[in-house]
Amino acid sequence: MGSSFQAARGVAVEHRVHVICHMTVDLQKGKMRLRTCLLGLLALCVASKCSYSPEPDQQRTLPPGWVSLGRVDSEEELSLTFALRQQNVERLSKLVQAVSDPGSPHYGKYLTLEDVAELVRPSPLTFRTVQKWLSAAGARNCHSVTTQDFLTCWLSVRQAELLLSGAEFHRYVGGPTEIHVIRSLRPYQLPKALAPHVDFVGGLHRFPPTSSLRQRPEPQVSGTVGLHLGVTPSVIRQRYNLTAQDVGSGTTNNSQACAQFLEQYFHASDLAEFMRLFGGNFAHQASVARVVGQQGRGRAGIEASLDVEYLMSAGANISTWVYSSPGRHESQEPFLQWLLLLSNESALPHVHTVSYGDDEDSLSSAYIQRVNTEFMKAAARGLTLLFASGDSGAGCWSVSRRHQFRPSFPASSPYVTTVGGTSFQNPFRVTTEIVDYISGGGFSNVFPQPSYQEEAVAQFLSSSPHLPPSSYFNASGRAYPDVAALSDGYWVVSNSVPIPWVSGTSASTPVFGGILSLINEHRLLSGLPPLGFLNPRLYQQRGAGLFDVTRGCHESCLNEEVQGQGFCSGPGWDPVTGWGTPNFPALLKALIKP
Repeated sequence: MGSSFQAARGVAVEHRVHVICHMTVDLQKGKMRLRTCLLGLLALCVASKCSYSPEPDQQRTLPPGWVSLGRVDSEEELSLTFALRQQNVERLSKLVQAVSDPGSPHYGKYLTLEDVAELVRPSPLTFRTVQKWLSAAGARNCHSVTTQDFLTCWLSVRQAELLLSGAEFHRYVGGPTEIHVIRSLRPYQLPKALAPHVDFVGGLHRFPPTSSLRQRPEPQVSGTVGLHLGVTPSVIRQRYNLTAQDVGSGTTNNSQACAQFLEQYFHASDLAEFMRLFGGNFAHQASVARVVGQQGRGRAGIEASLDVEYLMSAGANISTWVYSSPGRHESQEPFLQWLLLLSNESALPHVHTVSYGDDEDSLSSAYIQRVNTEFMKAAARGLTLLFASGDSGAGCWSVSRRHQFRPSFPASSPYVTTVGGTSFQNPFRVTTEIVDYISGGGFSNVFPQPSYQEEAVAQFLSSSPHLPPSSYFNASGRAYPDVAALSDGYWVVSNSVPIPWVSGTSASTPVFGGILSLINEHRLLSGLPPLGFLNPRLYQQRGAGLFDVTRGCHESCLNEEVQGQGFCSGPGWDPVTGWGTPNFPALLKALIKP
């Protein structure tokens, strides 16, 4: 079977004909052989009327630091992911609410992956229609996932450009590690008949994110009595009141994971050296239990090293998985591949910490809404997903020549727990915490405010003495972060070298994740289910078990109107540090109840 889009001649407007050749009939008359092809015309109409663009609002500009190496050879193979339209998304949302709300009789009664699949899997018509369309285009080696709502297929560039009208694939190189990707900066279109069946196609537009982790200059200090020289596991454990006994028991099936998508790798030898240097006063594991994805042989990345080292020292002695850049081909999107892995494995770690984010406005509505549904699927299964809130404060961009704050996604998803950042008031003493000015936070322009946080946000908006002008943010949007932890001045071992003063919410996120894993350990030992999606409980308990951070503001637009200042922290919840940072014994007490 073959497929082509053909321009009809002699007509001013370009017509596209999608044809399927059903059969070949050989007709012989004397020595003349006539070969005819019966064409099933799927569409014969003006392009603008018979096709649609699934992602018209997706940003398609080349990110800074990337350059094109030219068109990809037409016979080169691509791996593309087709997001199939799901069923019962509204019902899934209600189920998430039921299993995550402590006041519900269904609290903690999580669904299995098979239960979720039964609920959301696409209709037989959707699956059949998309499969036939792909088969007709010559797609090969198509693989689905347990939930059957993604199809990943191999096509040649020529086939992909015919299938996805308008797409033009180039190879690009960029990022700190000079990685190669294949993308199209031109919009793609699909036959209108597929509009009820396909959400979007992955592997065309979105470029890998770059790390916003930074190394800050060391603060100057005179005299060193009673001081620490940067954040290490012992500083974390002292500040958040973790004793030597607050470690995993080794007797439960508890586990935790970190995931990052920067084509960075951690080295097992760095983790072992980090624990030798900094893990002497608590029981710990010095190696990762499982790596999912590729582990390159190149230099270790600071972000990958940081994620693993602090997840495993905060959540000490708990089995840890690492999702390491699981995009296996230049045309795949690593973050999307991670979501596919979650939909294809029935036994997963209970807590996942992720240091990944994009500007909300750079992503298509179709993509953002679908990814949000993937987070709902995880929440229904009792997984805790923690995302870094970002390192640009409130962010800033210009819309119609007017400045606005710039929210980040997935930090702005209502189905994840978002972690902001703090600093010590005195950078060399284990003291109270203040806002780290880079801590990402604000209000979504896409997602409405979930009911679980309405009261807390209303309280903040009515009581904050330093609110930015209302034109800068969407006060009715999902507000984030939800919680925070130290994000400033960390020691990391990477490529066998101890590196000081590493900062970013990529540090606070694994720390908070490890502490939640310790609480899960107590829950599992008591016969209780893991915490699952934390936000409804977190907001109901109004920050119980957390140190309230009430001093400091984060950064934003450098203009006369706001002069670089975004939101400021205050008593209770705020869009800079959420409810605050963990006080382990009090947080355990608040979250151990059934």
